[in-house]
Amino acid sequence: MSGFPQWPDHEAVLIRTGARSGLPVVIAMHSSVLGPFAGGCRIWRYPRWQDGLEDALRLSAAMTAKFAAAGLARGGGKSVVAMPEGYELTPAAKRAILLDVGDAIESLDGRYATGPDVGTSPQDMVVIGEQTSHVFCKPAEEGGSGDSSPATAEGSVAALSAIGAWLDGGDSPRLDGLRVAVVGLGSVGARIAALLSEAGAELVLSDIDAAKKAVADRLGARWCEDPHEALTADVDVVVPAALGGVLTEEIVPELRCRAIAGPANNQLAVPQVADALHERGIAWVPDYIASAGGVIHAITVELDKRTEEEALLRVRGIEDTVAGLLQSADDRGVALAVVAEEMVRARLGAR
Repeated sequence: MSGFPQWPDHEAVLIRTGARSGLPVVIAMHSSVLGPFAGGCRIWRYPRWQDGLEDALRLSAAMTAKFAAAGLARGGGKSVVAMPEGYELTPAAKRAILLDVGDAIESLDGRYATGPDVGTSPQDMVVIGEQTSHVFCKPAEEGGSGDSSPATAEGSVAALSAIGAWLDGGDSPRLDGLRVAVVGLGSVGARIAALLSEAGAELVLSDIDAAKKAVADRLGARWCEDPHEALTADVDVVVPAALGGVLTEEIVPELRCRAIAGPANNQLAVPQVADALHERGIAWVPDYIASAGGVIHAITVELDKRTEEEALLRVRGIEDTVAGLLQSADDRGVALAVVAEEMVRARLGAR
């Protein structure tokens, strides 16, 4: 088990070979202090299957923090299916994988429930649901809460509203005139950009897919072909909205923003980047807070059986959470990440 320092912090890890696909299915269960485990199902290609295991360990720990920060009675979990590089993911192959995931989840007798993540969709949850009832974010027509992207975007914009007020030196949410760079225009990033544009923000947009320039054209935003250019643009806030690891020790000196908050998971290449950002006077809102809207909505509606109105109130509550963290970090002269981690530990009753 050497090489996986997070392992001792996890309550359980299930690793099994899928009966249909022959691929390794990993379910990492981090902490059930607050409630049953929950977290997305990721299907992705890895150089080694052990890399998928490491991803599951890291992501499940982040889910624990996300649930704790959001005040949800759930524990962090994550399922990962590690495909070898070059694996041909045909529709039949994907169905086999999803059914294998369903088998693995069902074997846990309700301890873990899953939803969509990288490589899976609400429709994929229907297939997993053929083998287990412990699944969320099915399409609305299948009785689920559907695509989590709108709620994830709504939560991210709530965080940005708090940052806007903080930068303005006041208490009132502010997006109008805020200069924002959104890096990554997938389903969530594009929605964030649209909401910000509607609120009057000035946008810089970028994506590795050149076709996404159409989003910038539609919103009247400045387009950057190179995501690095957008990350280092002269703006108020940078919003990482693609895959993780974009905030490296090397890029910190190049940043010209005053704050960073976005839905991308695992934004820091290494934990020390949080300290480097603080030293530069850049407020970084941990991704497990800014990206929590989707899971807050899904858990509230599907697992907690509450109304859409209650779910939306919880999602928008991210604004108050971020505002409180910004104020506390300022008062104490510490990085916002430090205050956020203390809040999570307190809610978990950490030893």
